[in-house]
Amino acid sequence: IVNGGASMAKPLLKIQRYFRRKPVRFFSLILLYLTAGSLVFLHSGFVGDSGPGARGGRVSVVAAEMGRRTSSSDIRSLGIMNRRFKDTRRSGRRYGPPWMKKMGQDGQGMDGRGRDYTSSWNRALKGRSAKDMDDGRAKYIGCYVDDTKKRALRGVSFFDYKKMTVFRCQDNCAERGYMFAGLEFGAECYCGHKIQAANVSESDCNMECKGEKSNVCGGANRLSIYRLELSQESARRYGSAIFKGCFHRPDNVTLALPFSAVIQNMSVDKCVDMCTEREKSLAVLAGDRCYCGFPTPLFSLHELEDEDMCLHRCHGEEFESCGNSEYFVVYQTQVQDNRCMDRHFLPTRTKQLVALASFPGAGNTWARHLIELATGFYTGSFYFDGSLYNKGFKGERDHWRSGRTICIKTHESGRKEIEAFDLSILVIRNPFKALMAEFNRKYGGHIGFASQAHWKGKEWPEFVKNYAPWWASHTLDWLNYGRNVHVVHFEHLKRDLFSKLKGMVQFLGLKVSEERLLCVEGQKDGNFKRSGLRKLEYDPYTPEMKANINELIRTVDAALKKRNMSGVPEEYMPR
Repeated sequence: IVNGGASMAKPLLKIQRYFRRKPVRFFSLILLYLTAGSLVFLHSGFVGDSGPGARGGRVSVVAAEMGRRTSSSDIRSLGIMNRRFKDTRRSGRRYGPPWMKKMGQDGQGMDGRGRDYTSSWNRALKGRSAKDMDDGRAKYIGCYVDDTKKRALRGVSFFDYKKMTVFRCQDNCAERGYMFAGLEFGAECYCGHKIQAANVSESDCNMECKGEKSNVCGGANRLSIYRLELSQESARRYGSAIFKGCFHRPDNVTLALPFSAVIQNMSVDKCVDMCTEREKSLAVLAGDRCYCGFPTPLFSLHELEDEDMCLHRCHGEEFESCGNSEYFVVYQTQVQDNRCMDRHFLPTRTKQLVALASFPGAGNTWARHLIELATGFYTGSFYFDGSLYNKGFKGERDHWRSGRTICIKTHESGRKEIEAFDLSILVIRNPFKALMAEFNRKYGGHIGFASQAHWKGKEWPEFVKNYAPWWASHTLDWLNYGRNVHVVHFEHLKRDLFSKLKGMVQFLGLKVSEERLLCVEGQKDGNFKRSGLRKLEYDPYTPEMKANINELIRTVDAALKKRNMSGVPEEYMPR
């Protein structure tokens, strides 16, 4: 034993002598040890409380608003629960109903930090049968001639000589807002808004798709063309330019559109190319003259005319209209209008906290995008989303109480959380749309889509059961406890962006710049819009779901009217 103790002491003596000769290294080692211990302690503090908590004990606000119309058994069946969260600087928690916490405890659907890993992208591009495409997403039109010098579809195109499928081509064209998708040589995909060629025999389209042998993808100089049924209102295009419509000549055209030129054999391409070179966002065709400029109060693009007024065939383009001296055809080029792109933190910290509140899926991220462009100031968030920070929401990293942002995104509800804010903009969206949008976000990311397996599996019914009551209780909580609430309906904002966004800017106490608002209209979508073919083949809501949600809509509608506000938009109900 003595010999063993002596052998153990020798290494210790060597270490002691080493640090006596090098004391700086000893202190460095101690410092590293203490730093590592501190980091471990802090990490455990953040992760230890990672699940969404709900402090119960109070009667549901929805039940109170329903009053006598709802029996106690009906109230229990709604399963409405108050959602409250502790104020944590940067936890990995996500908002959501209590059942998400149980999933985290069971280890299903959550990662080690309590985050939802199911939000990874699930956008697998699968092939579809070519001739039975009238399924609400795309309809087969026929086989058409295609000429390399005069394309039948003149939008964007791409090739894949190994994996081209019908659905892949359709999805790519739909995401870019085109009305038609055509396939050629089994591997080429062309997009367009107009078919500019003759129809031919179906036997001419006889080449199999490279990525799916069961489907036909055109032939030699022949296109298999499909008409796309887009899942959202998508822009009409000519190549890279977006068609804005037909407009009456402005009173002072030289002031409204300062640059112009006469073009021989006028075509849409020539005018768009000229204005793009001049770095103008608008290309305006007026017969043989092309004007370039930006939207201004003198030419706001708010008074749309009937397209028949602009019917005047271009000299250099057989299938397109070039307008005339009184009615102009307007396209938006790819040039970015920079009048509303500068954004900063507030020059002085504000003590007034303004919430931008909404139920998940109600367009909060889009509203933040609009507010930032309209005001020139960053918005903040009650949470932290690294993907949004990387997309330009620089206020995402600030603590929500920093006072450096114009307003703060939140999905919270409950009296304590709501009363922390001095003012609030409450964005409300049709629950049928909001629930589907949040379900897509949960299983497909901010601009992704849930898979068919998720829609048809147990996830969707469980989601509706837990989230639908929250849609109502969230709105009612903000109406009851918010100090100064400005209600904005998502549908109204989409339909009349200029005036509704103007009202939001005024509510924030800022001076309105009409030039800036007109700029926002041209960049309104940002990178936060789901587009493409991801339209479900069926209505995912069962009759029972619809009945429950319709009752919630009526409750919210009554609560709004009780406070002398306009009720929910007509399209909310009946369904």
